[in-house]
Amino acid sequence: MPESISTELVELRKRTERFASDVLIPNQAALAAGRADSASVRSSVTRAAREAGFFAMTQPRSFGGSEAGLLATTVVRDTLASYNTGLDDDVFGHGPGVLAGCAEPLQSLYLQPLLNGAKRAGFAFTEPDDAAHYTRAVPGADGGFVVSGRKSYVTRGGDADFLNTLVEVEGQGRALLVMDVNAPGVTIEQRFESLDGSHHAAFRFDAVRVPADRLIGRPGEGLPRALRQIGDTRLAIAAEAVGLARWAINFTRAHLQAPHHSGEPLGAREGVRLRYADLRIRTFAARSMVYRTARLGEAGANIVNEGIACKVYATETVGEVVDTAIQLVGGKALTVGHPLERLYREVRALRIAEGASDVLRLNLARGSLDLDKGVL
Repeated sequence: MPESISTELVELRKRTERFASDVLIPNQAALAAGRADSASVRSSVTRAAREAGFFAMTQPRSFGGSEAGLLATTVVRDTLASYNTGLDDDVFGHGPGVLAGCAEPLQSLYLQPLLNGAKRAGFAFTEPDDAAHYTRAVPGADGGFVVSGRKSYVTRGGDADFLNTLVEVEGQGRALLVMDVNAPGVTIEQRFESLDGSHHAAFRFDAVRVPADRLIGRPGEGLPRALRQIGDTRLAIAAEAVGLARWAINFTRAHLQAPHHSGEPLGAREGVRLRYADLRIRTFAARSMVYRTARLGEAGANIVNEGIACKVYATETVGEVVDTAIQLVGGKALTVGHPLERLYREVRALRIAEGASDVLRLNLARGSLDLDKGVL
């Protein structure tokens, strides 16, 4: 449970609260008032996060990171999200992702610049619905590959310097190749903004020549590596979701206790109280799940199924919490720029990110029924 953490983690939570109050909230206010642009705010938050030790928590020790455990990162993510500043992504340094354990020259050319913030990566996983086949990589005579195909939704692709791209190598299975976005034959077909305000892109590859040393691992390992990266982020999303749910509940609580034109606070009405109670019950359950799963993972357990359960339940819970909060606050919460309006768009995307809820439900059922994995 969140209240049963060690003295060290309690202190970490307090440090995180101070960081949110002293750094995130002022930067959020400056951005909202137009006193700073998004680039300067991002730089300011990241610089402060480096100094406070948060930036390195998600990075391997071999590259100068602190590689904090699951419980520690869960505490920080939950706490930061409970302030709902929208700046949490700038606090943590980029993890190695699918480049974890890669050899030279990938380490020097891509992994190290990614970890220190000098380069940005896009994750090219999804083909468009009308694609006739997967993105293909034909082995060349020089040991390299010639890549052709399309990717419809490249996460963070619009600002990426390189793409970790899932391809089908003829006769050898799926593989991951690193491709520079400025390489000949690589074209951005479309840049787009998703519902939550994040920016992505669609790409086309026309006979792109990729050197052999840009292969991550070996052919046949691409899909497991890609899915492992997706799985590693599910508990992080769940921790963020419960923090955001706590913020929405506190916002709603203040509204329900405020004076009302009827002469009594809205929170005095039985029907309102019942709805508010349900929000607290579900969030309590979701937060308990997240911390228990973090403990299991910290102890070395396989938490694939538990991570799935947390991601599904926590993201659906925060969606319900924010939706009900809007209902209780009323029409002004639908006004563009209202904190609940922005949060409504943000949390809706979480139910699809890193695996849609129903797909994950099927994976969880397979893990239990076919593989005998998972605990209750």
